[in-house]
Amino acid sequence: MNGLFSSVAQNVSFVLEFIAVIVALFVVALLLEKAAQKKRGVKEPVFGTRKMAMVGMFSAIAMILMLFEFPLPFAPSFYELDFSELPILIGTFAFGPAAGVMMEFVKILLKLFVKGTSTAFVGDLANFVVGCSFIIPASVVYAFRKTKKGAVGACILGTLVMTVFGTAFNAVYLLPAFSELYGMPLSSILEMGTAVNPFVTEGSIVSFVVACVAPLNFIKGASVSIITLLIYKPLSPIIKTGHKM
Repeated sequence: MNGLFSSVAQNVSFVLEFIAVIVALFVVALLLEKAAQKKRGVKEPVFGTRKMAMVGMFSAIAMILMLFEFPLPFAPSFYELDFSELPILIGTFAFGPAAGVMMEFVKILLKLFVKGTSTAFVGDLANFVVGCSFIIPASVVYAFRKTKKGAVGACILGTLVMTVFGTAFNAVYLLPAFSELYGMPLSSILEMGTAVNPFVTEGSIVSFVVACVAPLNFIKGASVSIITLLIYKPLSPIIKTGHKM
């Protein structure tokens, strides 16, 4: 706990930027959710006792899943696959985009309390933003069209957005930020990709993210989507009401 507070104190400006991003994404998700409710002619509370309890539960499950990471043969060891977006996507389908952003935030907050940060919050911001790039598009589509086809389309869109955005975000922000944070030349990071992936061209950040990051994000999005599509329908009545139907 003291380590976390120390990290916050040392990185105040970045933490404030982190908070601003969280607020901005929550507002965007809330506006889109309200628009979907208006189109469907329904009005549901954004905050409610049961919804907040479920947000907390799904966030805790997501944090636990986040601790189990699996290396992939085509990417350097600091890129690992986890399935923390699975409970969040299920919860977001049930309770809307704004709840999804809250779940992403609480997941990261719980992880920080349990493990702290080893990246001066850069990696934590990346996980939050890339996660939101998946669940916001998917949940917005499903909020407008709550059908089986809508769910399939939502998952496809979410996976594609996360793959494209996560890849670009790594190239433009994340890799340069890690390079500066650890005092490691960007070329040295790229060489780690060249060592494990023959499709990474030496010194090319574009080939690095395309060959290493894009497949990782696509595999994560596709696998989470498939599992969600298989189990969401039977779980939905239990999640929303607490009783089997």
